[in-house]
Order: sequence, then structure tokens, then C-alpha cells
Amino acid sequence: MEWLWIYDKQCIQQLMQNKDLLLYFESFLSIINKRNPTNIVGYERKVESMSNINISYKELKQLEKGSYQLLDMRDESNTSYGMIHGAVVAAGEDELGTQAKEYIDQGKKVILYCTKGIFSKEAAEKLAEEGINVLSLEGGYTGWLLSLMKEEQENDQKTEQNNKEAEGKGKKKELTRTQEIEKSIRKKFHKQIFSKFVKAIKTYDLVQENDKIAICISGGKDSMLMAKLFQELKRHNKFHFDLVFLVMDPGYNEMNRQIIENNAKLLDIPITVFESDIFDAVYEIEKSPCYLCARMRRGYLYSKAKELGCNKIALGHHYDDVIETILMGMLYGAQVQTMMPKLHSTNFEGMELIRPMYLIREDDIKHWRDYNGLHFIQCACKFTDTCTTCNPDGVTKSKRMETKQLIAKMKEINPYVESNIFKSVENVNLKTIIAYKKDGVKHSFLDTYDQEN
Repeated sequence: MEWLWIYDKQCIQQLMQNKDLLLYFESFLSIINKRNPTNIVGYERKVESMSNINISYKELKQLEKGSYQLLDMRDESNTSYGMIHGAVVAAGEDELGTQAKEYIDQGKKVILYCTKGIFSKEAAEKLAEEGINVLSLEGGYTGWLLSLMKEEQENDQKTEQNNKEAEGKGKKKELTRTQEIEKSIRKKFHKQIFSKFVKAIKTYDLVQENDKIAICISGGKDSMLMAKLFQELKRHNKFHFDLVFLVMDPGYNEMNRQIIENNAKLLDIPITVFESDIFDAVYEIEKSPCYLCARMRRGYLYSKAKELGCNKIALGHHYDDVIETILMGMLYGAQVQTMMPKLHSTNFEGMELIRPMYLIREDDIKHWRDYNGLHFIQCACKFTDTCTTCNPDGVTKSKRMETKQLIAKMKEINPYVESNIFKSVENVNLKTIIAYKKDGVKHSFLDTYDQEN
């Protein structure tokens, strides 16, 4: 009997994920191979190449520094939230092979990674077919981050144990990682971050005595830093106010939920988590799902905060968010408006929204994050927690990202463009405005034109 073996890529990928089945299957094939070894070569080569493509976090750590190059295949909206140390942005699909060969020619291993290791594995397989051997980081950026956090937690436990032993012997204690991060806010980043946080609170009268504020934490760098700043403010403030650190899980996958909880533990933020099904509700919406998601999230946060006895919710929007919003309104909304530092809720009586990060620059937040070796999630919704945004080719960038890039281009010509945009909504001269709206009513300059003559 002559054997004929035809393999299917998807079947083999599923087979590779089940090691017990794979061992059984390979034993079966070894028996067949003895009868006719020439007919299953395709399978064996495929399995060998696929099994050699993935590299784990543990294996990555064992590689010597300088012996490999990491290529981050995620798009800019993801890489701006953090990259693995030493990684560079991967070239587009057409240039990826050329980029990889340049590093291979230098004697380096090339390791691709994306969000979860799905797209990078497919890219590695495609390059292998072209004779370019590269690796894919198992689990992608998310898997690497969870492994790193686990390692850091173990190190913190060792530090705490050493401190207990040192205390008993009268020796100086070593600062824990949490204490180092808190110290950076008080010392290194006091001027750029904490002082501007306090200035915004004073300038816009954001916090009053006996307030109970829900610090809304999405899991990103901005809201996590805001939580730490409020903790620092409470240690030194002259009047009493209460804080609740509120995390809404709108449908995170298990890994992203774990990253948020791990970061909260590392930063010593006592979070209160509640769940909703917002991601499922907006997933099938084709037009403006992000806008609808944001509105729904805010409604859920208001509701839960009020249930917990809060009179305010705090969101982590920063200076760059403000100027981007101003420009987006003009370019895409045909209106002049801004993101306000505080708002009364129209649907939840007695509730206010405050933005205490209003004067803090995003680059300073990134600097604080990177200085402390912190890694946070981005949005983590169903549109961004997969590898569908990893490929820089053909990805539709958000309007906010386009606006951010536009401002960066204008800054090359005019270094004051950012502050000018910010101040533009503080210096509105109604006498030079054709029309404006107030409380939903449109007013024209013609309404009072003849009276001013």
C-alpha cells in the first residue's frame, strides 16, 4: 500500500498547540515512515520549521545581549504605549524580509513580536518559505509582559523578605519597587508631573473639602499615574477628601485583566473592580464604535461611582489630549470647542467629572513610565487586543493619531504650536466670531450688529 500525505496549514497549527496529541501523532507517523519514509517528508519539515519558529520568554532571557534583534510589528497606536527594551519598529510587510536579512547578515537572530504572537508567527512562517529564518516571540508583547510581571513580583517578595531580615539585624532596608516609583514622583518628576497636577487642581478648582472622588482606571499609563498622584496629594493635602480607585471591566480578555490587576498590585493601588458587557454591545457597531464605547463607559462609571457614594469621577486626560481635541473639532467636526477641565453631569444629578492631568504633557508621562520600567495596556478592546492592528500596512489610523502626527509636523516649523492651540480657546474674542452656540441656541453676530454701531 502506498501512503500519500497532504498536510493543511491550519490543521498543523492546531496540532502544534496540543503537545500530547502531537506526540501520539508523531509516534504514529514514525511507524508509517518505516514503511515508506519518502511520503511524509513534507509533514516532518513543516512540523520542524513550525516548532523552531517560536521562542519563549525564558529562552529569550538566556540569549546574550547583542546576539539578537527584536522587531515590533504592532502599529504606532500600540508601540506608543511601550515596547520591549531594545526592540525597533518592524518594516512593512514588503520590506520586512529585507530588514530581517540586514540583522541576520550582522550575525544576529531576528525575533518578531506582535500583540499576542499570532501575526508574528504567520510572518515568520512566510519568511521561512522565502529562506529567511526568523523567530516569533511566543505570546507576543502581552505574553512577554505577563512573564515579566511575574518575575518582578517574585523579586519584590525577595526584597520584602530581605527587609524583614535586615530589620531584625538593625540594617538599612532596601526600597521596594513600589517605593522607588513613589519616590520618582516626589523627586525626579516633581516639576514636570506632580506640580502640574496640583496646579490644575488649584487653577480649575477641581477638588474640595469632603469630596469623595472615583479615580477611574482604564489600565493605561495616564489613569495609573493619576491614581498615584492622588495618593501623593492625599498624603500632603490640608483638607479631607476620600478616594475610590474604580476599574470597570467592559469585557477584557483574561490576559489584559491580569495585567491591570498586576500593575495595581505593583503600584499599591487598592482597586475596586466591577464588570459590564460594553465591548460585546459595541463590537458589531460599524460607525463610531469607539465614540459609543466611551459614552457607555462614562455612564457606567458615573452610575457605579454614585452607588459608592462619590460625588466626582476623575479621568486621566492630559494636555496633549486637550490640544488634539481642539484641532480635531475644527478639522473633522467644523466646530471650535475643547475638552473641559471639569463638567457637571447632565444625567447623574450631583455628579461632576474632573480632569486633574489637564496640564501634564504626555511625553513626561511616558518618561515616568519608562524610567520606572512600567508597562501598561492600551485600550484592550476587541478591536485592539488581537493581532489585527499589528500589521502597519493597510491599517486605518484613528483620527486622533492623525491629529497627533499633524501637530508633531507643525511643531517642526513652529515650536510654540502646542501652547498656541491650547491657549486659543482661552482667548476667544466673541466680536470676531460669525456665530456661536450657548445652551443649544445659535447666536449670530448679526443679532447685535446694528446695536453696536
